[in-house]
Amino acid sequence: MNWIRIFKLVNVLIALVMLSACSSEASLKYADKKSDFVMLKKIEQQYQVWNKTPYRYGGNTLNGVDCSAFVKRFYSDKFNMWIPRVTTDQAKIGVSVSQLQAGDLIFFKTGRGSAGLHVGIYYKNGQFLHASTSDGVRFSNVNDSYWKKHYWIAKRVVS
Repeated sequence: MNWIRIFKLVNVLIALVMLSACSSEASLKYADKKSDFVMLKKIEQQYQVWNKTPYRYGGNTLNGVDCSAFVKRFYSDKFNMWIPRVTTDQAKIGVSVSQLQAGDLIFFKTGRGSAGLHVGIYYKNGQFLHASTSDGVRFSNVNDSYWKKHYWIAKRVVS
């Protein structure tokens, strides 16, 4: 009788592990085929201009830029669209999405409080463009263990 209880317990534990793994994977899906070709080109153009611009907290120029200023400049430069300057305020705009498309804002909780947020612009194939604190403006992959662990929400500000 003890073997039956052990067998049932093992099955329950396996099911719980599988369910928890599935729930964390479900938060990041891509709708790349629905991504707008024009949006993809605009992201590529912005990358060409800003590539390797160093990260500078509070920066807003090619001499140095932080993540929220980079996102703000993208929407200003490419769409003549105003979005807030601060990451916490950027996270409040747009519509929450579960399937990422090019141009969506992707947010990460990388530290504590409002200063512990990071934002980038989703591109395609899991890649997003952002102002990295260590490498400046660059593409990174949301599936890298660091970004996947810190993923918070995604918002669509342009339909």
